[in-house]
Amino acid sequence: MPSRKPKRKQSGSKPPSPPPSSGSGILRPVAGPAFAQPEPTPDPTRFKVKHPSDGPAYKEIDELNREHKIQPLPFPPPRGGVEPRLTLGQVFGGKTAAIDKITSAGQIVFHATGDCGSTRGPQTQSLVTDKMVSDFQETDTKEIPQFNLLLGDVVYSFGEAQYYYDQFYEPYRDYPAPILAVAGNHDGMVAPDIHAASLAAFLRNFCSDTFAVTPEAGGLSRTAQIQPGVFFTFEAPFVRILAVYSNTLEDPGVISNPTIGHSQLDYLKAALNRVKSEKYMGALIMADHHPPYTAGSIHGWSTEMLGQIDAICNEVGVWPHAFLSGHAHNYQRFTRTRAGGGTQIPYLVCGNGGHNVVPLTKGGNPPLRAPQIIQTAKGGTDQLVLENYDDKNYGYLRIVVTSGQLRIEYHPASDGPATKTPDDFVTVDLKGRKLVHFNASDLGRPEAARQIAAQ
Repeated sequence: MPSRKPKRKQSGSKPPSPPPSSGSGILRPVAGPAFAQPEPTPDPTRFKVKHPSDGPAYKEIDELNREHKIQPLPFPPPRGGVEPRLTLGQVFGGKTAAIDKITSAGQIVFHATGDCGSTRGPQTQSLVTDKMVSDFQETDTKEIPQFNLLLGDVVYSFGEAQYYYDQFYEPYRDYPAPILAVAGNHDGMVAPDIHAASLAAFLRNFCSDTFAVTPEAGGLSRTAQIQPGVFFTFEAPFVRILAVYSNTLEDPGVISNPTIGHSQLDYLKAALNRVKSEKYMGALIMADHHPPYTAGSIHGWSTEMLGQIDAICNEVGVWPHAFLSGHAHNYQRFTRTRAGGGTQIPYLVCGNGGHNVVPLTKGGNPPLRAPQIIQTAKGGTDQLVLENYDDKNYGYLRIVVTSGQLRIEYHPASDGPATKTPDDFVTVDLKGRKLVHFNASDLGRPEAARQIAAQ
């Protein structure tokens, strides 16, 4: 893919005031949600807060890993019982007209990307967010994204509060829509010899119980998100997202064990049973940080986690239409064809939102050919095919959902804000649960073509 840098935004306005040096300070409650800044400011070339090397901390962590002394960390229970829920209407501050507009348009569009935090500087994050922001320039309003779902590792290296401004608030200062997030291992990790609670900054900035501006936002006005906790069901027109927390280990992802309990398994069972009892017909997406499947990356499969999820899906008889993850610092797309009925589920990894793209092969090994079978259907085992990947560029997902289809597009940032064509895509028929061709929208060109033909 070509490596082209998008043009920087030009503005005469002054940049916002510097952030505080730590997470200390007072929340500033506000009447409703706030997203982008009123006036865009030029992309910065350096961080406000110095990011020292985390090498010494990781040497200590590596030693603890070798001694098997690192375990998943407990987390606070979400608000809202067994199945915590959040709606797009609540995120919009109760604006029912906005929800009605999406419903009447017949589709919803939203973004997703993971591993967006960068410790080397703001440039790579700015490439991605600049292109995301360009998606809001649409002649047809139904094509405009309604929210962004970050797939974990929002802030590196240990989710420190003092880095939230540089790695989250500043890069997304121009993003004019709500931002939600699943927590990644770096968001929940605690650095050795640092006396901080796991997920403290993440919970303050993404799981607030009210609309408020946190100290980490510095001079920006984006309000903290009101997620009920680190696992929850998010409901929007045409789509329902089951978000889970795969905890703090580098590998594998863990959603249930004796240390952290089984609340997430109880949640998934309750959420899927509700899908079944309500006869929900929309798109059902699962999202976490650690991917169930990867190919050729330094991060491996989270097989036990996937087995726990599969067991609940089998028991209830409800499966997702797609599964989104981050963690592996690149883009990968798999098709899982289930044994028996042959239904197909795309599993997508989008962990190239700004933090150090990692190639799938190293050491002089040849690049992977795609598509190729990664797991053969045999004796009741599902077939898994690596369909496509990008291990050279930063990028994000643009997701379109209608009453009948789920379309997931991959857009590399190197294409620049002026390019609206995805480099990869997949479409799922919601009823048949098979991959199909996308039913494209009429955005005015057929009428323009008829006018030209009539001349």
